[in-house]
Amino acid sequence: MNTKLIFFVYLTSMKTIKVVAALIVHDHRIFATQRGYGDWKGWWEFPGGKVEAGEAPEDALVREIREELDTEINVERYVTTIEWDYPAFHLSMRCYLCSVVSGSLTLLEHEAAAWLDREHLHSVKWLPADETIIDEIEGLIAK
Repeated sequence: MNTKLIFFVYLTSMKTIKVVAALIVHDHRIFATQRGYGDWKGWWEFPGGKVEAGEAPEDALVREIREELDTEINVERYVTTIEWDYPAFHLSMRCYLCSVVSGSLTLLEHEAAAWLDREHLHSVKWLPADETIIDEIEGLIAK
């Protein structure tokens, strides 16, 4: 069998998980969370989660931040979509610039959290997909 065909079959048979991520920016810093569960426990990510069937991505993000951080956010604008192949699935992650409307970003599922400025963005161990937008994040928090 052709190697390109095998690769194509592999990619098309991988399960795709659609998620959303909140890029919460305040005072030239971005909010990051450390996973407290699963295979990637201890790695850092931008908070968010899975989009449920029939749910708009923006609504999913508001719901996920309410559930994970007991906080209401305003989804200000779409930033980018990250496509990433993890060993067991393909991740499609829509990222949005957000601000806090109310609440104090209380950790209900994560192990830790931090407000990172440009100088400290590379000080944590990012999940591979999240790491791909760090350069873009530097531009968002520099302004």
